[in-house]
Amino acid sequence: MHRDNANNVIPVFEPAATITRRGPLSAIEAVAGGPPARLFGAILLDNGKLTVDGIERSLQLQREDGSRFGEAALKLGLISEADLHLALAEQFDFPCLLPGDERIAPAVIAAYQPFGPRAEAFRTLRAQVTLRWLDAEHGGRTLAIVSPERGEGRSYLAANLAVVFAQLGARTVLIDADMRNPRQHALFKLSNRSGLSAILTGRGDSGSIQRVEPFDTLSIITAGAIPPNPQELLARPTFSQLLDELAKEFYVVIVDTPAGVGVADAQFICRGTRAALMVLRKNYTRAKAANRFVDELGPTKVTLIGTVLNEF
Repeated sequence: MHRDNANNVIPVFEPAATITRRGPLSAIEAVAGGPPARLFGAILLDNGKLTVDGIERSLQLQREDGSRFGEAALKLGLISEADLHLALAEQFDFPCLLPGDERIAPAVIAAYQPFGPRAEAFRTLRAQVTLRWLDAEHGGRTLAIVSPERGEGRSYLAANLAVVFAQLGARTVLIDADMRNPRQHALFKLSNRSGLSAILTGRGDSGSIQRVEPFDTLSIITAGAIPPNPQELLARPTFSQLLDELAKEFYVVIVDTPAGVGVADAQFICRGTRAALMVLRKNYTRAKAANRFVDELGPTKVTLIGTVLNEF
């Protein structure tokens, strides 16, 4: 796995004893091969990034050195890296954002850098989640992202994992169930007026589930107004009922959770999701806290499908 100096996600996957360990599944690179160069050139032409003369020059260089059409146009200085990535995304129906687009926070790197090594790490994680839970014989559609303490990268991982599932074309919903320190509304720059807290108290409205552009298959339920009793709300049957209903409508339901040690919110969430992915942070997470949290999850009978080491 490529190592990076910031926000690197390393899928370690130390599964629980009841989980059969499988080898990693290579992610399918969206830019491998592809339709003929003519189609790619037409996209660039339609987007105003290349002229007819530029297409001819790129085709000539392509014939001379055997490079792909986009690479040839890039070598000639006719298009930028951003132009290339945008055209690739359009060619393969692969939604992403250009650098500088401020609709989503830069921390959601899978949205902005879908062809980079960190996004590839999230695609590998997506594959493992699919194999170990979504497509497993006794699996399900709901997954909690948990960790022992704050600052270990739960929200960062949940947001990026949701994006790569949406880029797959899978209907995905991300729930911010951290009603103590919510983050997803800030990461996706959404209104937090109506969200999970409103739904659980019977005050939800049409704004409680929000779509995220340009990811047509991605929806977010923000935490909503911070309530004085988050644990009690999550313990209500309404929360489990919500998860059941969403599981009928979406391919995957990802739930961002509060820190596990010290409060029981995550335990009630895991009771409803039935599966959890644990996030630990290199040189930060305390082994004692992690072990304690695993013990606390025991009574929920949750399936811990694996562990991810977050390095930043």
